Amino acid sequence: MNFSKKNHEHKNSNVNNVSKNVILSVAIIMALGFTSCKNETKQDTKTTTTEASKDIAMADVSFGVRGNCGMCKSTIEKAANGVEGVSNAIWDVDKKKMEVSFDDSKTDEMAIHNAIAASGYDTEKVTGDLEAYEGLPGCCKYDHEMAMNKSSN
Repeated sequence: MNFSKKNHEHKNSNVNNVSKNVILSVAIIMALGFTSCKNETKQDTKTTTTEASKDIAMADVSFGVRGNCGMCKSTIEKAANGVEGVSNAIWDVDKKKMEVSFDDSKTDEMAIHNAIAASGYDTEKVTGDLEAYEGLPGCCKYDHEMAMNKSSN
């Protein structure tokens, strides 16, 4: 009988230990869940702050660029959009006018002029690279005296 009583006490002890372990595990999982939710909230706040500071640093400029056709448009816009910090660049074929939005903490207007000139096109401030100009297709070989940044067709 004494053996049976010890065996029963031993089983109760194991049940108590298992119950304690389960409760402890659940408490740890809940604590981790609350902690990760708290970290996600902090990350959202940081992202919002970063986006607000980006909006403040944006600049818009427009300037003249010489060119003739849709192929010119593609090359000119690709050159401008390739500059780090440029978010949007559109060249108007008829007006010979470039409009660019960029982050002025990452680049400046002259870097955009230089990138376009390196692709072979004259801007209001920088003459196009002659070697790159010679490599342009025939339809893209513009008149170096043509008017740029026209206000109307």
